[in-house]
Amino acid sequence: MKLKLIRILCVVVLFSIESINTLYAQPAKSRVQVIVTPDHTDWNYKLGEKANFDVQILQDGRLVPDVKIQYTLGLEKMPPMEEGDILSETGQAHIVGMKINTPGFLGCEVSVSVNNRIYKGKGRAAFEPQNILPTVKNPTDFDAFWAQAKAELAAIPIDAKLRLLPELCTSKINVYELNIANIKNSRIYGVLSIPKAPGKYPAILRVPGAGVRSYDSDLRAEDGFITLKIGIHGISVRMDDEVYKNLKSGALKTYWANKLDDLDNYYYKRVYLGCVRAVDYIFSMDEFDGENIAVYGASQGGGLSLVTAGLDSRIKYLAVFYPALCDFTGYLQGRAGGWPHMFRNYNEAEHPNWVKVAPYYDAVNFAKRIKIPGWYSWGYNDPTCPPTSMFAAYNIINAPKELNIYLETEHWTFPEQWEEVDEWLYKNLKK
Repeated sequence: MKLKLIRILCVVVLFSIESINTLYAQPAKSRVQVIVTPDHTDWNYKLGEKANFDVQILQDGRLVPDVKIQYTLGLEKMPPMEEGDILSETGQAHIVGMKINTPGFLGCEVSVSVNNRIYKGKGRAAFEPQNILPTVKNPTDFDAFWAQAKAELAAIPIDAKLRLLPELCTSKINVYELNIANIKNSRIYGVLSIPKAPGKYPAILRVPGAGVRSYDSDLRAEDGFITLKIGIHGISVRMDDEVYKNLKSGALKTYWANKLDDLDNYYYKRVYLGCVRAVDYIFSMDEFDGENIAVYGASQGGGLSLVTAGLDSRIKYLAVFYPALCDFTGYLQGRAGGWPHMFRNYNEAEHPNWVKVAPYYDAVNFAKRIKIPGWYSWGYNDPTCPPTSMFAAYNIINAPKELNIYLETEHWTFPEQWEEVDEWLYKNLKK
């Protein structure tokens, strides 16, 4: 039990490190907490019902008296529909909300000043989220486009190169930096962990959250898995942090928009095919059991998990935390779209082809093609991957699926979620 807890904490820390840029690590707890909760215990409402919100302002676990509570109400990621303030003698307030008549999320955002510091909190009420449908179009030649892309990749030899990383090896696993050939004369790099004991093992492909960084081993390998954690940028994942820092603020600052005007050369084409190439490599390994493989990730990695599972029928299971890359075009229909929010302030005159190219890369259209069991988890308060966009993808998946909602989470996870996903992966991959 102690070893399992250590591994869970290591995963949480590593995921927090990998969450730099667009992902949020679990926040440090402030002395003052602003707690905002819808008045239904499950935070769910029927269309036409009114969602109200209860607010508590706590300092050192006690209610803060005589505090001015400022609030806004509105659809997530949209301009406020109502705002106001309440002077609370007790540190509590009941905010009368509103109704919405289409499936989606109504948010209440609160700010207070305590000890001359501003503290904020939010809560979102869900209105029939199970009925949220995508806004993104499904191109008629979507399957043909990606079949041709995979054929292009298949014509390129894997050309795998391995470099042992002694500093990451343990008594149970060998760890390598791997790089393999991808389309357009590029490479995919990752950290590969392999159990030392002879045998055939299931595999976990870990796809990354947004940003650029180094990678370490995955301690799940000590439990009898081949694990491969890949980067997406075609560069080594074992360089000095200063290199990644410079790339993040320079050449890769807005990589998600790189050539979005060009269907065949958009940045994510190489990324999506790189995920397939990683699967190619795993299937070439003597240590792989030849069948049991899962893809797994959060945020951008959650979106990439949907993409990989929809694009590659060899994947048998997927596990997804708060997926990005979903329903980009929500903003064009007056509701929240998914990260990286390229259509939030869209200028069609400046980028006329974005709206034509984006549907070929939207995770929703890959999710439609998923046929395998999946484990999914997110919260209602996520500011980076709005739940409207995530439900738009989840609702159209026609395959066995398990949704684990942790209501209050934003773009971070509780330790219990890590325990749940590991139990699910281990149970399925080690049948």
